Amino acid sequence: MAQRYRITRDMQEIDNTQKAITLEECKAYFDTQSDMEYTSVFTVKGEATMSIEGDFFLWHEGTNVIPFRHYGGDLYVSGTNEAVIPKMIEVASVLRADIAED
Repeated sequence: MAQRYRITRDMQEIDNTQKAITLEECKAYFDTQSDMEYTSVFTVKGEATMSIEGDFFLWHEGTNVIPFRHYGGDLYVSGTNEAVIPKMIEVASVLRADIAED
């Protein structure tokens, strides 16, 4: 099973109205990153092609494309590629959030 991480503020003792990581916050930050792009549909190609609707921020790391998905006030990312770990820590720091294994 692939390891998945959640970038969240749920563990912080702050006002509930500040706990959700908003899509607007994510867009504002990721727009400043030249290696990231927003898409509302993420397509996975392999033996079959599958398209998933949602709010995705695609990180272009070399030839890899690693999706960060905004869902329910949190960001989710797969830990399958170890290169994502430093990027995930950077994102969590900027968004004043914590990282949890999901």
